[in-house]
Amino acid sequence: MIILTIWPLFALICLGFAMARAGFPEPGFWPAAERVNYYILFPALLVGSLGTAPLGDPAIWRLGGAAFAAIGLAALGLYVWRWRYPSPAARFGPSLQGVVRINTYLGLAITASLAGAAGIERAAIVLAVIVPLVNMLSIMALAEQSESRQVLAILRMMARNPLILACALGITLALSGIGLPFGTGAFFALIGQGSLPLGLLCVGAALRPGALRSDITAIGVNSALRLFAMPLLAIGMAQIFGLDGIEALVLVIFFAIPTAPTSYVLTRQFGGDATYMAGLVTAQTLVSVLSIPLVLLIFGAS
Repeated sequence: MIILTIWPLFALICLGFAMARAGFPEPGFWPAAERVNYYILFPALLVGSLGTAPLGDPAIWRLGGAAFAAIGLAALGLYVWRWRYPSPAARFGPSLQGVVRINTYLGLAITASLAGAAGIERAAIVLAVIVPLVNMLSIMALAEQSESRQVLAILRMMARNPLILACALGITLALSGIGLPFGTGAFFALIGQGSLPLGLLCVGAALRPGALRSDITAIGVNSALRLFAMPLLAIGMAQIFGLDGIEALVLVIFFAIPTAPTSYVLTRQFGGDATYMAGLVTAQTLVSVLSIPLVLLIFGAS
């Protein structure tokens, strides 16, 4: 049943890959489509979901706490490993991003398929916590000490990040009691409807199978941590924070999905090992076709 529910999402990723390789509609389309989605469609989806979210429910805040704790624990483990086995920032940055960053489009699409609107509301809370945290961790991992000025510039850019701003606006609207009046809910819903299918097409267009040859062993180990160890950590955190039902499902979904394609852009911006990062994105996305249904079946049986 799970496979039947989510296979169309991966079919969209495959379609995006095929379209990009065929040069359709044209190479310049994909960067433009990603920008429209990143700055308009996806933020609208977040505002529309958070603006009416039941933030008075304690389980919502426990969900955010569980997501924060799981990401923090995973990052701490990676830094301990780096202390034991030193590696340069150019290499460690992609490794950390491969474990802690998330493909938000795929996560929200799977959540919508399995949990509907209530799942999207809770997923938006997870994103409100994770997006700022993983961006900060990624920058810290990629930056050398001599790049402190560049780090400050990137942090200032984070303050203008449309996803972070959308989460802040949506939470403010919900907490203030204003919500989404005068038909704005329908407006945001209409804009947001295009976000997930377009985002999944862009994920497919960004895949680079040639990068898989860069370091197959490191890619395999990192992918195993992301796709299997992280969801197990999420299941443990769900139990510790007393989550069940939709909240537990959403947490597991977001820790079972592959890393974000935008990790490649950030890695290249900081002069990191972009080929290795591209290999991680591609391998994890391909393997997740099988790993996500498996993890969700295990979660359902636990």
